Amino acid sequence: MLKFQPVGFGQRVIDTPLGVMAYYTPTSPPWRTEADSTLPDQPPLVFLHSLGGGSSAFEWSKVYPALAPTHRVIAPDLIGWGQSAHPVRDYRAEDYLEVITLLLERVAQQPAFVVASSITAGLTVRLAIARPDLFRGLFLVSPSGNSDFGRNYRFSLPAALAGTPGLDRLVYSLGAANETAVTTFLSTFLFADADRITPDIVQAYLAGTQQPNAEYSALSTLKGDIAFDLSLYIGQLNTPTVFVWGEASRFSPPEFGQRLARLNPQAVRQVYEIPQAGVLPHLEHPAVVAGLLETFCDSL
Repeated sequence: MLKFQPVGFGQRVIDTPLGVMAYYTPTSPPWRTEADSTLPDQPPLVFLHSLGGGSSAFEWSKVYPALAPTHRVIAPDLIGWGQSAHPVRDYRAEDYLEVITLLLERVAQQPAFVVASSITAGLTVRLAIARPDLFRGLFLVSPSGNSDFGRNYRFSLPAALAGTPGLDRLVYSLGAANETAVTTFLSTFLFADADRITPDIVQAYLAGTQQPNAEYSALSTLKGDIAFDLSLYIGQLNTPTVFVWGEASRFSPPEFGQRLARLNPQAVRQVYEIPQAGVLPHLEHPAVVAGLLETFCDSL
C-alpha cells in the first residue's frame, strides 16, 4: 500500500518462511546528517499494525513521520496484510511471532522501541517475554489477546460465523471488502468521532480488504485462530512498557487496561487514556499519541 504512505517513506522487503514481507522506512535518513554524525544512534522504532480487516502499516502512518527525525522508523505490512505476501493458510499466533522476530533481528538489528496495537500488541508482549534482547521498550495501544481473563472468544457469534465454511467468505465480502462495509466498521467500531474518518483512511482500509487472498488472514483473526489469554502472560514481562487506551474504545474499555496493568506494575509504568478517542487513537489524535511516544522514548 505504498501510495498510502507519507511523503519521504519508501517500501523495502525481507524474505520470511511465509513469503515476502514489505516494510516502510524513510527513503533518506533524516535523523542522521553530516553535521550530527557524532551523535549516538537512537534505538529503532518499529510500528506494528493490528490484525483486522484492511489493516496495514497505514494505521501508524500519521504518527511515525513525527519520530523519523530522531529514530529509524520501520513499519511493516505483516504477512497476510497490505502489500506483503498473502499465503493461503489458516494463520496462527506463531506465524506472527516468527515474522516479527525476523523483522527485529534482520531489519532493526538492535533492541528496538516497538509500537503495536490490539492483538498484535498482545503478541508483542509474548515475544518480549521470550526474546527480551530484541526490545528497548513497548508502547502498546489497547493490548489484548481477544480471550483475556478467561473469556473464550472462539465461542462468540462473530467467531462462529467466520468459522462456518461457505458462510465465512460471504461474511468477508459483505462485511469487510466493500466501501460501505469499511466506512460502517470504522465509524461504528473503531472511531469515537466519525467526522475524523478522512477519505484516505477509508481508501487505505478498502485497498487492504481487496488484496488477493486477504480474507485468509482476516478470517483467521475473526474466528479466533490467533486468540489467547494475555492476562496469563503479562506478569512475566520485564520490558519497560506503557499502555494507551482510547476513552471510548468499543472493544475493551480503559478499565481493562488498568486491570491488565495491575498484574505487573513493575513493567507497565503508565496507562494513558485519550479523551474522545476510540480503538485507534493514533488515527483519531495522531499528534497526541506521537507526543506520548516521544516522551516514553526519551525516558529510557
